[in-house]
Amino acid sequence: MAKFNKASVLASMEATGMVPVYYDADVQRAKAVVKACYDGGVRLFEFTNRGDFAIDVFKEVVKYALAECPDMIVGVGSVVDAPTAALFIGYGANFVVGPCLNEEVARLCNRHLILYVPGCGSVSEIGKAHELGCDVVKIFPAGQVGGPDFIKNVKAPMPWANIMATGAVEPTAENLKAWFSAGAYCVGMGSKLFPKEALQRGEWQTVEQLCRQALGYIADSKK
Repeated sequence: MAKFNKASVLASMEATGMVPVYYDADVQRAKAVVKACYDGGVRLFEFTNRGDFAIDVFKEVVKYALAECPDMIVGVGSVVDAPTAALFIGYGANFVVGPCLNEEVARLCNRHLILYVPGCGSVSEIGKAHELGCDVVKIFPAGQVGGPDFIKNVKAPMPWANIMATGAVEPTAENLKAWFSAGAYCVGMGSKLFPKEALQRGEWQTVEQLCRQALGYIADSKK
């Protein structure tokens, strides 16, 4: 069962502006990454369903976050069908993210009052997501569907649209300013926050510093 309600998730998503996106088959490394993000100021974390036994790692990450990172809102990503969403919700997912829009997932999440963020690549898909009760939509892959200009142009006729950009997002002042100046609600960021060599060496402070720096750039972009 989710620890945080939908209103809390939305508030944190808007306030911090960033959701790290991460998968790891190694439980201990996944826990260390969550803690590094938390120490860096992150309060939402998307663990993606991208490998065998991902649910087993997810369960341990949720338990760890509850004990060691009490304000961390853990959700699941890369969800494309309702049975998978139900499984992760049963193990504590506070929000569900998908690369595409799935009506069954939307209905399931609405039934449990869980935030569902579907991937959309067109205005029509965004409109359909709204009809299905989605408070936030993810443009994906953000760099390929039009980048910051896509968000700006969508929000002209649909200013109420809360859009997360995932893909082509980098932890630099210039990149983040472009997304938030265009009207992004938040961004999802993956590999750029988690340098492979740093993870292999257990240099968790690198992840912490990148998160803190990115959150600072986002805060500056919103001023």
